[in-house]
Amino acid sequence: MDAIERVVEQWAKEKPELDTQPMAMLGRLLRVSKHLETHVADKHKQYDLKLGEFDVLATLRRSGKPFSLTPSELIDSMMLTSGAMTNRLDKLEKKGLIERTHSKEDRRSVFVKLTRDGLVLIDEMMTEHVAVQTQLVDSLSKTQMKQMNQLLTTWLARFES
Repeated sequence: MDAIERVVEQWAKEKPELDTQPMAMLGRLLRVSKHLETHVADKHKQYDLKLGEFDVLATLRRSGKPFSLTPSELIDSMMLTSGAMTNRLDKLEKKGLIERTHSKEDRRSVFVKLTRDGLVLIDEMMTEHVAVQTQLVDSLSKTQMKQMNQLLTTWLARFES
């Protein structure tokens, strides 16, 4: 019996009219999410990066050559405030992983681009990042992973459509 089941049993005893299935699902989902985040963050710490900094590098990398986006494009793809993005970009620039350049056509426009070091780092990290993710779901069969992904896609659409 896990901790969530104990909570559900206690509520069933104290308030049997409550439908505690949603409570059990959300409780487990939140606990799983914390475990996943901790394991992924531990991998990023090995590279002296926080999850948000990794996300910026990964977003630039998956954008394709020339691995460059405007801060607005980064904000849109990552759902951040401009202040949070500026903070991340400042840290990554200090580490030499990105560079910000002004457009030659419009000096007000800024582009954020991976440096050579940033590209090498994110390529190395992505291999390890995916390996960690794979280990985190290895207790599920391929069929279960597909089913879970479909269920989560449906559920997420309720909030993001």
